[in-house]
Amino acid sequence: MREIVDKYFPDNWVISLYMGFLVNLVESWEPFKAAKMALNNTLETVNIRSYANMFGASVPHLLKASTQLLKEGNLTSENVINEINNITSILRDCNVTIRWLMLHVILKPGKSDKNKKCKQLCELVMTESKYSPVQLFKLLLNTAQLELTTKEIIKNVLSEKANKWEELKKESYDSLIELSEVFSGTKPLTRIEKNTNLQKWFVEISKEVNSLDQSSSNSGRKIVQLIQALEEVQEFHQLDKNMQVIQFLTETRRFLHRMIKNMNVKEDTLIMLQIIGDVSYAWELIDSYTPIMQFGIKKEPTLCIKLRAIFLKLASALETPLLRINQARSEDLISVSQYYSGELEVYVRKVLQIIPEMMFQNMARIIEIQTSILKELPTRLEKDKLKEYAQLNERFEFAELTHSVSVFSEGMRMMKSTLVGVICLDPKQLLEDGIRKELVLHISKALHTGLIFSNRPKVDELEQKLKSLAHIMDGYKRSFEYIQDYVNINGLKIWQEEVTRIINYNVEQECNGFLRNKVHAWESAYQSRHVPIPHYPPSDTSSENFIGRLAREIIRLTDPKNSIYLEQTSTWYDIKTHKPILNKQTFSLISSAIEVTGLVGLDRLFSFMIITNMQKILGILENKENKNNSWNNIISSISNDLDNFENISNMYKFYQNCVNRTTKLWHNILELVLSVGQLQLLRVLIAFQLSMLCKFDAKNLESSLSLLNKALLHDIQNDKLPHPSENLLSTLSPYFDWTGMNDPLHKIYITAKPRKDYAITIFIFVIAHLQKLFLLKGTANLSKRGQDLLDGVPFAVAIHSIFKQFHPSFNDTFIRHMAEFVMALTKQSLSSKNTDPPGEATLGVKFLEVYVTYLKSSHDSLLKHMPEEILHLHDFLTIPNA
Repeated sequence: MREIVDKYFPDNWVISLYMGFLVNLVESWEPFKAAKMALNNTLETVNIRSYANMFGASVPHLLKASTQLLKEGNLTSENVINEINNITSILRDCNVTIRWLMLHVILKPGKSDKNKKCKQLCELVMTESKYSPVQLFKLLLNTAQLELTTKEIIKNVLSEKANKWEELKKESYDSLIELSEVFSGTKPLTRIEKNTNLQKWFVEISKEVNSLDQSSSNSGRKIVQLIQALEEVQEFHQLDKNMQVIQFLTETRRFLHRMIKNMNVKEDTLIMLQIIGDVSYAWELIDSYTPIMQFGIKKEPTLCIKLRAIFLKLASALETPLLRINQARSEDLISVSQYYSGELEVYVRKVLQIIPEMMFQNMARIIEIQTSILKELPTRLEKDKLKEYAQLNERFEFAELTHSVSVFSEGMRMMKSTLVGVICLDPKQLLEDGIRKELVLHISKALHTGLIFSNRPKVDELEQKLKSLAHIMDGYKRSFEYIQDYVNINGLKIWQEEVTRIINYNVEQECNGFLRNKVHAWESAYQSRHVPIPHYPPSDTSSENFIGRLAREIIRLTDPKNSIYLEQTSTWYDIKTHKPILNKQTFSLISSAIEVTGLVGLDRLFSFMIITNMQKILGILENKENKNNSWNNIISSISNDLDNFENISNMYKFYQNCVNRTTKLWHNILELVLSVGQLQLLRVLIAFQLSMLCKFDAKNLESSLSLLNKALLHDIQNDKLPHPSENLLSTLSPYFDWTGMNDPLHKIYITAKPRKDYAITIFIFVIAHLQKLFLLKGTANLSKRGQDLLDGVPFAVAIHSIFKQFHPSFNDTFIRHMAEFVMALTKQSLSSKNTDPPGEATLGVKFLEVYVTYLKSSHDSLLKHMPEEILHLHDFLTIPNA
C-alpha cells in the first residue's frame, strides 16, 4: 500500500473514476488500516500546504499566460505550428491546476461533506491556495477557449496539409530553378557572373526538392540536409554580396522550414490535446460554477460566446464513457451517447436560462409601464397637455428596458451552433425554448393563483378574479407582441402554442378523474422535457387544477336548487335576490381570461361530467346493483296498466298511485338529472360564445366550415350519395368543437341498449316531480318561485338529453304518455264539472312546451298525440307557483 500511495497518490487524495464518479481516499480507505497508514504521508499538513501553495500560485501566472495567447492576432495557423509545444505545455499546466483544485476544493454532496476529516482538508487547501472560484473559472474559460481555438487551427492545417505541402514544394522548386537561371547568364541580374557549376548545383537541388514525398519517413531528414546545403553554398561561394540572391536563398530555406513543420503536424497532436483537456472529472462538479456563469451573463450577455468553449470541452468528455463501448462495437453506443448528450444539453439550457429569466424580469416592468403608466394618446391633444402625455422619463425607461432585452437575446444568438455529443444546439432554438419556458412558468402561475375561490360561492368573486386574470394575460400578450421584433421571434405564435398547451395539459389532468386509464403527467402529449408545464398542488379536494376549480365554481353558482335559468335572456338568476348570476357576458370574460382554448377545455370537462352522470342514470335505470329488489316488478306492473289505459276509471288516482309506488326509487336520480341539464345549458352558452368569436375573428374559417358541415349532412341524410369516411369526420370534429358548431343538446354521449320500459320509467319520474318544478316564460313571475322548488328548464333539458341517447321511438313513447297524462287529467276535470284542471295537468303542458322546443320532431310528435286546442286552453289557465 505504501508503494501504491508513493507511486500514484503522493500529491492527491481525490480521484475520478468515471464521468462524475469521484472517490475521496480519506473516506473510502477509512476502514482499511494499511491503506489509511500509507496515505498519512500524503495527508501531512506540510505536504498539503506545499501542493496547495504551488497550484494556488500557478493560477494567476497561467491566467496571464493564457490571456496573452488569446489576444487577437496571436493564434494564427503559423504561430500555432511554430509554438505548438509551448501552447501544449501551457494547456497541460492549466488543466492539471484546474483538475487538482476542483477535485480537492469542492466537496461532492453526500457523505463527503459529512466527514469531518474531509472538510478539514478541503478548508486547508482553500486557505493555503487562496482559492477564488471566480479566478479558477476564468482560468477554465481561458483554457477551454485556447484548446478550442488550437484544435480548430490544427484541424484546418491537417485538412489542408497535402495541398500546403505541394504548394510549398512548388514554391521552393521554382525559386531554385530561378537561381539556376541567374547563374546560367540567361537571366540578367546586375553584377552576377555566369557560373556553370552553381547553375548545375541548383538544378540538382531543385530535382531533390521536387522528389520530396510527404508520406516518406526520410523526407524530413532530406529537407534538413537541403537547408544545410543552401546555408553552406551561401557561405562558401560568397553569395551574400548580392541581395537578390540572398532573398532567393532565404525564401527557399523558409519554404523548406515550413514544409518540415507542416509535415510534423499530425493527428497525434489532437489526440494529445484531447487527453490533456479531459474534463470528465468535472461532469458534476461544474454545476458549482453555474451561478458564476449566470452572473457573468447578467453583466455581459456576450459571455455566451466564450461559454461555448466550456460546453464543447464538457462535450469532449463524452468520449471517455463511449471509448470501450465503441471498441466492443456494442449496439448501446447510440443510446449511451444520446443519454450523456441529453444530460449535457439539459445543463447547457440550465446555464443559458438566465437570459430568458432576465428578459422576463425586464418584461415585467415593460408590462407595468404599458398597462398602468403610459397614457393612451388621444386623437386631438391640447398644446398645454403635450408634456403631460409625452411622459419622457417613463418612455426613456421603457426604451432602456427594451434595449436590454434586445442585448440579452443578441448575446445568445452570437453563440454559434454547437454539437454536444450527438445533439446540435442551435442558439436561436435555445433562446426560443428558454422564452417558452419562462412564459409557461409565468402563465401557469397566473392561472393557478388567479383562479382560487372561497368555500362559499360568490358571484362578484368570480367576475373580479376573471377580470384580474384577463388584465394579467392581456399584459403578457401585449408585451410579447411589442418585444417580438426586438428579439426576432414569432411572439404571437409562441403565445398561442404555449397557452394552448398549458390549458390542454391541465384539462387532460383534470379529466383523469373521469377515466379508468389515466394519462400520467410524464406520458402526456402536452408535456415537454425542455419546456415543462409546472404542476401545482391542488388547493381543494375536488379539483386537480385551475380549470377544474373554475368549472366547479360555475356549477356551484348555477345550482338549479338555488338559481333559475331563463331561456329568453340566456341568464341564471338568484332565487333570493333575483340578480343575474351568469350570462353570455360571463363566458365572454372567461374567453378573455383563459383564451378560446380555455372555453374549449371547459366544454370538454363538462362533457366528461355529463357522460359520468349519464352512465350513473343508466345504471340506476338498469338497476345494476340490485339495490331495489322491487324495481322491475313495480315498473312492469305500471307498464301493463298503461297498456290497458282505457280500462282505468279514475286516471288521477291511478297516476297518484304510480307516483306513490315509485317514491323510494328516485332518491339518487334527481340530482344526476338536474346536473346533466345544468351542464348541457352551460355547454350551449359556451358553444354560442365560441361561434360568436369565430364569426368575428375568423370569418373565412367559419364560412368554410359551415358550408362543409351542410354538405356533409346532406351526404349523410341522402342514401343515394356515398357517406363521408370516418377519418374525415374525426378530423373535422375538433374544428367544429373549437368553432362552436356542435350542438350539445343533440350529442350522443353514451352507447346503450335500453329496455322498452325506459320511456315509462322516465315518464313516471317526470310526473313524480312535476309539483317540484318551476317553469316560466319571462322574468315577470320570477319572484313567485318558492324556496323548495327546482328549476324546470335544466330538468326538461336533461330528460331530452337522456332520450337522445336512445332510439327516437323512446322519445315518441315518452311524449305520448305525457300527452295521455295531460289529456286524461283534463277530461276527468271537465267531466266532474270542475272549471280548473289539476295543477299537474297544467304543469305537464308547460313541461311539454319547454321540452319540445329542443327538437322539431318532438314538437311534431306532441301535436300528433295532443290537439293544439288543449295547449291553447292551458295558456289561459292560472298556473300554480308560476
